[in-house]
Amino acid sequence: MSIQTIKELIKSSIDVKEALLSDEQLVAKINTAVELVTAAFKNGNAVYFAGNGGSAADAQHLAAEFSGRFYKDRKALPSDALHCNSSYLTAVANDYSYEVIYARLLEGIAKPGDVLIGISTSGNSGNIVKAFEMAKNMGVKTIGFTGSKGGKMKDLGDLLINVPSNTTPRIQESHILVGHIICELVEINIFGQ
Repeated sequence: MSIQTIKELIKSSIDVKEALLSDEQLVAKINTAVELVTAAFKNGNAVYFAGNGGSAADAQHLAAEFSGRFYKDRKALPSDALHCNSSYLTAVANDYSYEVIYARLLEGIAKPGDVLIGISTSGNSGNIVKAFEMAKNMGVKTIGFTGSKGGKMKDLGDLLINVPSNTTPRIQESHILVGHIICELVEINIFGQ
């Protein structure tokens, strides 16, 4: 039974990726994300990531692809995941609320022309919604990674990459795929083949 279940889970992941591949509008949105991030870095701006739980781990992973390296030995690009300072996070969550942890940090560090990539399978994570609202007020571009419905982030961001699934693990697997595509193409755009 478990062998068959494993095969079914692999197949369900492949099915979501095939749906992503065949959605020309979604592929075009990924290309637009590449252009936004490339322009930000070329203009001396930063790219920030925000997520919760597994999506926070994805945020940290993707930020490291820019600030560390993807394929090339090259100059570091200014990128960070907003949850990495645990003292800040626990203080602001305690003194204000968990919903403002990302918005407040953006207020302190972001500048117009920066990009915020918010990762939320539901699109309804309160702290990312508040961060998108703050970003809009500050002239920071926003890209949402969500599931098929987009949630509240659907109408807040500059760009929505809504993976065609309603299943959290399948959405997260595709978020990493999309994130890696963006990292690879941005690196090529800035540093060449």
